[in-house]
Amino acid sequence: QVPLVDSGGGSVQAGGSLKLSCVAAVYTIRGYCMAWFRQVPGKEREEVAMSDEYEEKTYADSVKGRFTISRDNVKKTLYLQMNSLKPEDTAMYYCAADSAPGCGDLEVAEFSSWGQGTQVTVSS
Repeated sequence: QVPLVDSGGGSVQAGGSLKLSCVAAVYTIRGYCMAWFRQVPGKEREEVAMSDEYEEKTYADSVKGRFTISRDNVKKTLYLQMNSLKPEDTAMYYCAADSAPGCGDLEVAEFSSWGQGTQVTVSS
């Protein structure tokens, strides 16, 4: 497991932007699958975006064109730039990491490391 600390959440109006960060306590995150998930009370945690071990990026349909995942392997930091935010983006956002082979295919419950979460609230 890798200690992860995520931050950057806050309250914004619809149409606004936020940038989340997730710092990993490892020498480098090169080769790690790194992802952002979000969860609202009463619902399952859903994947928002992933940068896999080859740094290929995938996005949930609901955020394509609005959110951008990026990583700095030397700074050991994962980012999520969120633009054109909508009220339905309101959730607790978590970063996750795993270094297992084929981690790009992991289900949410299979990720070995999680941040503590950072709240994003978008008002209309």
